[in-house]
Amino acid sequence: MNKLRRFTVSKLAVTVIRVTLRSKSAAQRPSAPLGSRLLTDPDDVFKHNMWDHVQWTEEDKENAKQMIEENSRVQVSLKEQGKFDTEACHYWDKFYEAHQDKFFKDRRWLFLEFPELLPTGAVRQTTSTCYNPAPASSSDPEAGRHQGSKPAENHRDTDIYSDASCEIATAGQNGAATFPGQQASFRILEVGCGVGNSVFPILKNIKGTDSFLYGCDFSQRAIQLIMDHPDYDDSVCHVFVHDLCEEAASFPFPPRSLDVILAVFVLSSIHPERIQGVVNRLSAYLKDGGVFLFRDYGRYDLSQLRFKKGQCLSENFYTRGDGTCAYFFSKEEVHDLFSKAGLEEVQNLEDKRLQVNRRKKVVMRRVWMQSKYRKSSPPS
Repeated sequence: MNKLRRFTVSKLAVTVIRVTLRSKSAAQRPSAPLGSRLLTDPDDVFKHNMWDHVQWTEEDKENAKQMIEENSRVQVSLKEQGKFDTEACHYWDKFYEAHQDKFFKDRRWLFLEFPELLPTGAVRQTTSTCYNPAPASSSDPEAGRHQGSKPAENHRDTDIYSDASCEIATAGQNGAATFPGQQASFRILEVGCGVGNSVFPILKNIKGTDSFLYGCDFSQRAIQLIMDHPDYDDSVCHVFVHDLCEEAASFPFPPRSLDVILAVFVLSSIHPERIQGVVNRLSAYLKDGGVFLFRDYGRYDLSQLRFKKGQCLSENFYTRGDGTCAYFFSKEEVHDLFSKAGLEEVQNLEDKRLQVNRRKKVVMRRVWMQSKYRKSSPPS
């Protein structure tokens, strides 16, 4: 009995020491609700597969800069670059034809990082308390996302969902007809919804609340996969094909009607010269007090360093082997992007993590941006 008691006391003491060390370390780091697994002892690096809030040395930053300079030295020719605009729809449809809905895992972490997705007073249904952004089939959290640049010329001719949505939106804005979700008091739009890896966790959590979810994606094949899913419920959800880069394209709801816009690993796949216009147009659909939730690739992320010569389209903008594209944001760029759209900063963080392959004894530095920007209410 005494031995058991001494063992219990000893184990408790070790736990207290670990918590104390973690608290001291956390006090020296930027406060952020992005996880609490902090690497306080370098010898512990292979004890877990992910560490949060990892601080970079000047040497780490310089090595990353040199790798980017090297892989950006040879760029895709101007003659070839055009196809990544005009054939974007083709590339994404091929992606979903090959992978269907098996490539990414559902984002059950959404409500831990973005509680704004729930209306006031609603209770989160998911029971998972851990955050693991890694997908089922890739070292990148979102290795290629669901919003290209300009579509192929014949895409709009065959896009039955976009045409229908345009008609509904026009009628709704003119007050001549209702629009999907009009009766809801809380409305969410996910742009670049893909095959529903955010849609279905959100639907699970908004059931029983007076909420409605919209989802749009560049790929008609992806939207069809959502609509064919057994958990799709058109009484609380409306998904449609939409090209964010098409300035004249309408949404199936009027301006100033959304409480939340969610963009997770989607803006990075748009040409950097188009992104500001996209954010400006989307922001017009937020209510006063509505919030824009953003998570995407950060500058010097491992996936940027892995690109080879000849894959760079322009500064910090690359094309993958399957024709999809990726841009890597800095914290300052993100702030300018949303501020110029008339939104106020609530959160703008660099989520720096250390991803670990314990079997191969390899460490990988990941950088993701996570931001929240609010549309301010006009003065009373």
